[in-house]
Amino acid sequence: MFLDMLLHPFTWGLIPGLVLAGLAALKVRRGQMKLRRFQRHLSERMELEADSIHQLRASKAQLERDNEQLRMKIAHLNQEPGRHAQREVEILLRAERRVLVAVPGFAAAWEDAKHAAQAELEAEEAGRSMPRRVISRLFGGSPQGEHMALSADESRASH
Repeated sequence: MFLDMLLHPFTWGLIPGLVLAGLAALKVRRGQMKLRRFQRHLSERMELEADSIHQLRASKAQLERDNEQLRMKIAHLNQEPGRHAQREVEILLRAERRVLVAVPGFAAAWEDAKHAAQAELEAEEAGRSMPRRVISRLFGGSPQGEHMALSADESRASH
């Protein structure tokens, strides 16, 4: 009886069908396992990216706060007495650098004028001459008049 069932044509069709159905079931099972693995991988990656985005946002917010504090500190320091004069000196120094580069014939004359002014200040500081600033303030001399006097002194010294 069992032998008759094995030799029956239905059995000959059923056995390969079951084998193919088993292979298909294995493929489906492997595909489901891969899908679960990819889903785990994707969820882990999304969690990591979410954490890094959260850290970047926190870092950005901290940097914005630090930037604002530094901006306020600079504004406060710029309001201190004497800071305006330092700022003006810095502006003049930067302008001098630009002029020295931009105007070719100006550099030599400017350097001569700077060295003469430096020599005057050193002489005033050493006590060899009366400070011009004090004299101009005491006697009400104008900066232009002082400049004219300086030019006349320089022209007499060179002749």
